[in-house]
Amino acid sequence: MTWKEKLHEVIYEADTKAGKLFDVILLIVIIISLVLVMLDSVDYLYEAYHDWFVIAEWVITIFFTIEYALRIISIKKPSKYIFSFYGIIDFLSTIPLYISLVFAGSGALLTLRALRLLRVFRVLKLAKFTGAGAKISVAINNSLPKILTFLYSVIIVSFIAGAIMYMVEGPEHGFTSIPRSIYWTIVTLTTVGYGDIHPVTPIGQFVASIIMMMGYGVIAVPTGIVSAEMVKEERLHNNTQDCFNCGENKHQNHAEYCHACGYSLNKKKDKKKKTK
Repeated sequence: MTWKEKLHEVIYEADTKAGKLFDVILLIVIIISLVLVMLDSVDYLYEAYHDWFVIAEWVITIFFTIEYALRIISIKKPSKYIFSFYGIIDFLSTIPLYISLVFAGSGALLTLRALRLLRVFRVLKLAKFTGAGAKISVAINNSLPKILTFLYSVIIVSFIAGAIMYMVEGPEHGFTSIPRSIYWTIVTLTTVGYGDIHPVTPIGQFVASIIMMMGYGVIAVPTGIVSAEMVKEERLHNNTQDCFNCGENKHQNHAEYCHACGYSLNKKKDKKKKTK
């Protein structure tokens, strides 16, 4: 393997010891960064340890800058990473401290400080490079059309139930309009139950009881859909290998070549075969 391919294996994959170690170190730095941002927002800690927070923030920012540069260098098509969702998040979560050197206004600094919280998405990004995280991500994507269809049905039920409650209860019992009645229906369906308005008439309470029982389905159905997709995904055994040539990352376990471009996924195995 070339040095770029070795670096790519460490940064973009979690199947190797080096890749796992890199992810663990990155995760620790991310957590430290988030803790520092939270502590920096506490007034008395900010006044007492501001200089230390600034030093720590610069160390972490430089670390993320190096990591961002290495990700660009170690991939054959840098634009695929730069303009990807996580690439944009990486960039946005790295630049605030550099921008603060140019724009030193207090209002701008508050905005930049909040922007640093985008680093939390790096934690979500790491989940992409673990087997379990990849399966959950694929299962949710596959379930999305079914879940959206179900939610569409829930919205229709909410409109119908809201209209019924408006006619049954009326403004004298707090259901002053159909939108407010729909709001009550959604609150009841989701089992939140604020209690700011409630049915008083027997018919209204009967309708409310039906809506309450339907509320359990609002939680159970999407859970069942995602669970079924996760079972299907479990059979595919997707791994975390990321193709150096094209960037494709949806490969099955023990795959030796990229299904998108045919590039070898494991140069070490190829080298051993040639030696034998």
